Amino acid sequence: MEKMNAAITIESTTSASTSTSASSSIPITTSIITRSHEPRVIKLSEVKAAALCLADAFAKDDVAMYFIETPDRAKKSAAANWNLHVSILEYIVAAHCMKGLALTIGPDYDCVALWMPPGQNMDDLCTVLRSGMWRLHYRLSAEGKTRFFKEFLPLLHNIKADVLGARDDDSWYLVYIGTKTGARGKGYARKLIEYVGKMADTEGRACYLESSNDVNPVIYAKLGFEPKKKIQLTRGRRPIELDIMVREPVKGEAA
Repeated sequence: MEKMNAAITIESTTSASTSTSASSSIPITTSIITRSHEPRVIKLSEVKAAALCLADAFAKDDVAMYFIETPDRAKKSAAANWNLHVSILEYIVAAHCMKGLALTIGPDYDCVALWMPPGQNMDDLCTVLRSGMWRLHYRLSAEGKTRFFKEFLPLLHNIKADVLGARDDDSWYLVYIGTKTGARGKGYARKLIEYVGKMADTEGRACYLESSNDVNPVIYAKLGFEPKKKIQLTRGRRPIELDIMVREPVKGEAA
């Protein structure tokens, strides 16, 4: 899954001594700005901020809403739906901080990518409990649980195994990537994909993703991803289509 505003905030710098000139702070501020435009790993203490970035990016995404805007939640308010949307993403970000690779870029969590490395998953009991994923069994409605646990997760598991075959457990999986509305067009998503893409090339491993936005496959193609299959979620008022794409390791980059 993926999606390509927030006020830009730069941490202020203060001098430890009143005798320090104002000009001496310029290199420090420049360093902060430079670091904010490079990928970095998200810590567990940053889960809520990272989840808000993804919540903004996926606010109108059909797949993200598929488990929330169900017939048996029709009377829920927009605020209740938003709170559930944010909570789901908090659980998922936390799980990736524990077992995967959660990355961000930009001065205010402007883009977030959640990767699952080769040989890892977030299905073990410890991660499910610590991340809060277990709460989905109680917070989703009956139809939402059916869509999430009995349709969505098995479909994604099976199609990934079918497309990758023997490499299913030996590839990088881009589970989520999203950019805040006001931070798009700055190349943040590209940097977060290329960050892992370079590692995958060195390791000789493929990268895999599902795209829930019909505009993004063209963008992913420019980053080396190739379309493999299309799948559909069918329990809603209309089918929701996802594109399955794979990026093969670039020859000459493997160690």
